[in-house]
Amino acid sequence: MANSASGDSMVHRLVRIIAAFDEEHPTLSPAELARRTGLPSSTAYRIVDELLAESLLDRDGQRLRLGTRLWELVSRGSKVLGLREAALPFMEDVQAVVGHHTTLGVIDQQDVLYIERLGSDTSTVNITRVAGRLPIHATSTGLVLTAFGSAEAQETFLRRRLPKLTDTTVTDPEELRRMLADIRHSGFCVMPGTIVPESTGVAVPVFSADGTAIAGLSVVIPREGGPVQASITALQTAARGISRALGWDGTLRDAIRRSL
Repeated sequence: MANSASGDSMVHRLVRIIAAFDEEHPTLSPAELARRTGLPSSTAYRIVDELLAESLLDRDGQRLRLGTRLWELVSRGSKVLGLREAALPFMEDVQAVVGHHTTLGVIDQQDVLYIERLGSDTSTVNITRVAGRLPIHATSTGLVLTAFGSAEAQETFLRRRLPKLTDTTVTDPEELRRMLADIRHSGFCVMPGTIVPESTGVAVPVFSADGTAIAGLSVVIPREGGPVQASITALQTAARGISRALGWDGTLRDAIRRSL
């Protein structure tokens, strides 16, 4: 229910405050926070005082940052916590074999949300980060999860207007439809240069106990000379291990591979 002159609900204003903090803005002054959220200064200051009182924001001198209690509350009930814990040992195995960035991502609304990442200073260019988002159509994780998702989700995705991020980013619905069919048939996705021209993303699905594809396990390797086949093998082995740790018995919820 709206309870402000602008029509914003209290929850929406709280989310705007919390979402104003990001990797480029880990700390903000109260005035900066008001500007970034577009809230009146008096409203922003009042909400900040309430969040400070609940330890959902912390003071860092004259600046503000997200509070540790916010992390504590989210960690208690987050559905990704068990997924991350199950995946980490297998991700370390992939990292040891492939030697490049290894990531775990889930689809959230119209993006891939990355919930874990193992990297190396000597690895190829990679712009993924924990709690970072990238568009579904330009990531191997996004396409592999869409390919193994519901028909309804696929059709919704194919109707969207998609931006072209590099020369190799596929945005044509019919070409994407063919790609999804190929990915579902092969069980993996390889996408060269769709976000970073120098890199190739390779991803496979991770399944929950009921056979639903709930996450994508991926590596980012050099586009030229990267170990594609070794990456696919390592990822598939690791994804099976993660899926079984989550209770999967090897059966897909939709066992018949559909023709898209």
